[in-house]
Amino acid sequence: MKSFIIDNTLITKAAALLTLMALPFTLQSCYYDVEEELYQNVPCVTENVTFSQTIQPIFQRNCVVCHTGAAGNGGIDLSTHAGASVVASNGRLVGAVTHAGGFTPMPQGASQLPACTINQIKAWVEAGAPNN
Repeated sequence: MKSFIIDNTLITKAAALLTLMALPFTLQSCYYDVEEELYQNVPCVTENVTFSQTIQPIFQRNCVVCHTGAAGNGGIDLSTHAGASVVASNGRLVGAVTHAGGFTPMPQGASQLPACTINQIKAWVEAGAPNN
């Protein structure tokens, strides 16, 4: 049988090459996809705002990671219309997303939602927070 002797510098170079090849996969950052920021010339639509097509997707992107089910932070469940309508009707939803005094600013630890998103939430609340 032949025995192979591999030079340590060759192993070091191979390890360095593999590390460099893997680097792009390890340096990925969070992807922030806010339509208003990506397409700034798109008009903000606040007419005919629906829970299922407008509000629920906003909550999915920004809120339900913390506010889901009976154990939701602050006792708030934004994963369903029933839960969302409670905070919509008592004023906590608009107060929180507008960062109004006396309310905990939401999303917590993040910047305020885009103006269009806030206006859509306000329009839905002003329409009576319908389950549509």
